[in-house]
Amino acid sequence: MLGKFWKFAACFVLVGAFVCFANCGPAAAQVAGASQARNCGRACLDGFVNQFLDALVAHDPSRLPVTKYIKYTENGQRLELGDGFWRTATARGDYKLYIEDTQAGEVGFFGTMKEAGQPVILALRLRIYQNKISEAESIIARGDMAANGAKALEKLGTPDPIYLRDVPKSQRVSRLDLIDTANKYFSGMQQDNGKGDYSFFADDCNRLENGMQTTNSPNARPARPGSYSASWGCKQQFASGLLHFVSRIRDRRYMVVDTERGDVLAFGFFDHEAGNTRTFQTPDGKTVTAGPVTPWTWEIAELFKVQGGQIHRIQAVLTQAPYGMISGWSSWQDAMSDKPQW
Repeated sequence: MLGKFWKFAACFVLVGAFVCFANCGPAAAQVAGASQARNCGRACLDGFVNQFLDALVAHDPSRLPVTKYIKYTENGQRLELGDGFWRTATARGDYKLYIEDTQAGEVGFFGTMKEAGQPVILALRLRIYQNKISEAESIIARGDMAANGAKALEKLGTPDPIYLRDVPKSQRVSRLDLIDTANKYFSGMQQDNGKGDYSFFADDCNRLENGMQTTNSPNARPARPGSYSASWGCKQQFASGLLHFVSRIRDRRYMVVDTERGDVLAFGFFDHEAGNTRTFQTPDGKTVTAGPVTPWTWEIAELFKVQGGQIHRIQAVLTQAPYGMISGWSSWQDAMSDKPQW
């Protein structure tokens, strides 16, 4: 990760405000976002998402207000607006979750859509600069798992209200504090041995992945030998040590942080090295072999609800990617690092 000096060097002073053209440090990002916040509140940021999605379904990027040097990635690949999912999206779905960062001028979105008539799940991030979209990043989850999850989200109808609930002012913490708590989840999972401090999980913690409940699920199958169960809680899964096969969680970019609601949206990659990382010992001394048998990676957008220094909810959109793939938003060094970025 670039040092603070070089991050600040990537910011230029224009008309008394910072305009970041690269990954700036947290203080610079807050200063840069402050001017955005005065011009674009929650409804404004959500409006840009709706414009983007309507243009997407219409297959017409000319409908969008974009900066001259707009950058767009789709599942980690840099594309021109109008290419990829822009050609195949057919309808918006009913499930919509917006995450607004009015300080930084960023907005995230999780929602259902149709592609060639089939249900998919979309994670989207937009950066707004001078009332135009300067960055757009999307992850589209496809296939049977995503289709079933999209149907589950549609049945759910509305997001968990906890994400939309303000944290009492007396309990609010800084952006960096929120990021620090969320990052404990990634650090705790990476080659987890079951012996860490998992007090960052609240007792009511629950997780959805591609629309499916993967903790505290009443319909989960019993755990197989060497595997954790979706019926277990967040803390129990980590304490089992059975997530050890997640060998590295890298390119951890904390792009959308809502300090009023305690929502933190991160983008990153979960690597599975396979090979000798599949065999490990659990806390009770058992030797287990588990996890993927060939190397591959999850590309993921993961949302955390943080309050009181603990994670209460987790929701993720993820798609399988080639092993070692990078996002197109980070340098090679940052893409391969497990250090947090913002």
